[in-house]
Amino acid sequence: MLYLECYSGISGDMFAAAMISLGANQEKLMKALESLKLDAHIEIGKTEKCGIQATSFAVHTEEHRHHDKDHEKDHDKDHEKDHDHDEKDKGRHDHDHEHRNLKDVSEIILASSMTDRAKETALKIFRILAEAEGKVHGKPAEEVHFHEVGAVDSIIDICTAAICLDDLDLTEAKITPIASGSGHVKCQHGYMPLPAPAVVEIAQAHGLRLVPTDTEGETVTPTGAAIAAALCCGSRISGSYKILRSGTGAGTRDFPWANVLRAYIIEEGEKTDVSGGDAEKDSGIIMLETNIDDCSSEALGFVAERLMKDGARDVFYVPAFMKKGRPAYLLKVVCDTADREKMEDLIFKHTSTIGIRCVAVDRTALPRRIAFVDTPYGKARVKVVTRKGETFYYPEYEDVATIALASGRSFDGVYEEIRWSASRELHD
Repeated sequence: MLYLECYSGISGDMFAAAMISLGANQEKLMKALESLKLDAHIEIGKTEKCGIQATSFAVHTEEHRHHDKDHEKDHDKDHEKDHDHDEKDKGRHDHDHEHRNLKDVSEIILASSMTDRAKETALKIFRILAEAEGKVHGKPAEEVHFHEVGAVDSIIDICTAAICLDDLDLTEAKITPIASGSGHVKCQHGYMPLPAPAVVEIAQAHGLRLVPTDTEGETVTPTGAAIAAALCCGSRISGSYKILRSGTGAGTRDFPWANVLRAYIIEEGEKTDVSGGDAEKDSGIIMLETNIDDCSSEALGFVAERLMKDGARDVFYVPAFMKKGRPAYLLKVVCDTADREKMEDLIFKHTSTIGIRCVAVDRTALPRRIAFVDTPYGKARVKVVTRKGETFYYPEYEDVATIALASGRSFDGVYEEIRWSASRELHD
């Protein structure tokens, strides 16, 4: 699991630098970026922020070499590329830089040598960004033609994020609430308030948590917000965790505090059991439920996915018959009390229901942790659960499915092999 500390915000170049600092293969990265066939120079280095050594990542293009002569640097390079273009510089900009749209960006990515998973991640991030910019400007994502979506810098930052995530085998992240600056920032259309309108749209659509600060200037950029939205599976880590690897990416501005994005690869551990037993009683848990009889199956699947991504502990549907024999589904959501409003907002937004019931529930949770075991096809994750001196091993579905598809073996066969390997390697 990836864990991001966004106490100084997040931007595209900060995230890219943090992933490189985590150990992403730079040779693979540069080879994949070269296949994008974009005119830019990548600079990866080291810098210090309040005495902390951090990795820096910068994209240099002809546009920015002109641009830097006339403008101060903003919080991060990807904000410059997203917004800071003065009217007098327009004539110096590349035509594609001004008018590249989502379709053009997709073609560039799909024609590259990036892996299929990295391409999928990059396209997902760009889709989130384009939808937000489109909503801000009142047009469909496909019709967004301005530089916020098509800038060379944005393409490289987002593709770097996707390539590094693929290399590190990371697909989701727990993300702390993101520090948001205040004031205004200059863009192509004039001065706009912070957080930027596109950031607001992304945070609203994907449930990102923002924390207002007194910092003057932009600390969370549209590119950074889009990357966070594509990865975020919640902000709360239940119980302890072990840091397997850490990395630090630097922003470009200097503050009285360290302007860095810290990233950890963590292994979530067992919850602390203060009762002396091996099971924990959860309090503060609620169940939301509502009857739905006029939503498509696709909509039901979508809302379940969104609820889980935004922190629900469990989501499921129960077939039901309502008045006059109408077939329906009973949606049940188990979540923390603190997340009630967020869960209800999602249900009201994405379904046709007009009422939600809420019931307080108790839950007995067995201690569990995620461990990795070796297989002939690479490492696989296993959930290790204990109860009264016994240990149980449950391979993670995604890893079983990936190995089954790659090897051509049956799902059940791969599942049992991973479970047997776990019992042998992890048995105390």
